[in-house]
Amino acid sequence: RPDHNWPLLLAANRDEMTARPWLFPARHWHEHPNVVAGIDQLAGGSWLGLSDEGVVAIVMNRYGTLGPQAGRRSRGELVLKALTYGGAAEAATVLAEVNPALYRSFNLVVADRNDAFWLCHREAENQHRIEVHTLQPGISMLTDQDCNDPRSPRIQTYLPRFRSAPPPDPETDDGWSAWTSLLASQPVDHRSDPHSAMTVVTQRGFGTVSSSLIALPAASREDLRPTWRFASDRPDRTGYQPVPM
Repeated sequence: RPDHNWPLLLAANRDEMTARPWLFPARHWHEHPNVVAGIDQLAGGSWLGLSDEGVVAIVMNRYGTLGPQAGRRSRGELVLKALTYGGAAEAATVLAEVNPALYRSFNLVVADRNDAFWLCHREAENQHRIEVHTLQPGISMLTDQDCNDPRSPRIQTYLPRFRSAPPPDPETDDGWSAWTSLLASQPVDHRSDPHSAMTVVTQRGFGTVSSSLIALPAASREDLRPTWRFASDRPDRTGYQPVPM
């Protein structure tokens, strides 16, 4: 929403192996003192972070590439790399030149109050360059496939619901309620594909492990500060707490 007081709103559920250790978002890295992010204790990177310069970065595995692979770098380091730059456009330009052979497939979103980009590495298609796509104004949704991809059952079901829901108001206590209800949604019955829900629950040790709500204010609103609310478990059974910035 380029001309809004809150131009960037981001909601993100993290789906991961539930036994994989991590810590609540904070300033975990001495070498990145400007970064607030959750830390993946296994590989040392992050899935989602926010910099003091107002850049947000979030990485997702693409379909069929869960977990590390011998000889490949952790995709979580891409979040930290993106947050070393002063703006999303600069970060996207630099990260587009990363050697994709170093990583398993990923989707990476880099955004600030002015711009938003989706970077895509399609390993299965022998891609030799990382794609960069500009996210247009409005609501976009990304999972382990393409942005707004109708092949994704989750996007099929929930993108229209997010688009029709009342927009969040980060300045009120319950201003995110419409979106948090959607983020906590599960399949209506046990026969449904658990991955088609917003909150994923499975019997194989994989599922939704946390949830985030981030809002960045316009540069002209010096009275407003970025906000990050974080649920440290599935959002259907735990509340959101403010992340100290």
